Amino acid sequence: MKLSRAGHVQRKRANNRAESSHVPVRRRERKLQGFKSAGSAQRFLSMHAATYNVFMVPRHLVSAPTYRLFRAEAFAMWRSAAGVAA
Repeated sequence: MKLSRAGHVQRKRANNRAESSHVPVRRRERKLQGFKSAGSAQRFLSMHAATYNVFMVPRHLVSAPTYRLFRAEAFAMWRSAAGVAA
């Protein structure tokens, strides 16, 4: 049986959709390999998520003065949480 209408793409990695879709998962797994246990990774990630959400502002969605205001508020919050005098 010959499939005359189905063309075969011969470029490198062109027919590799399944493996390409797993790349983000593999990146996350590679980062987690440095932890001794799943519990320590979970503790770190929960703390990281809390601080990352404070500091991460989608830069392209706000103007420069608003961005500077958000950054100043985030650092003030960080200083008060860490107990550091400004």
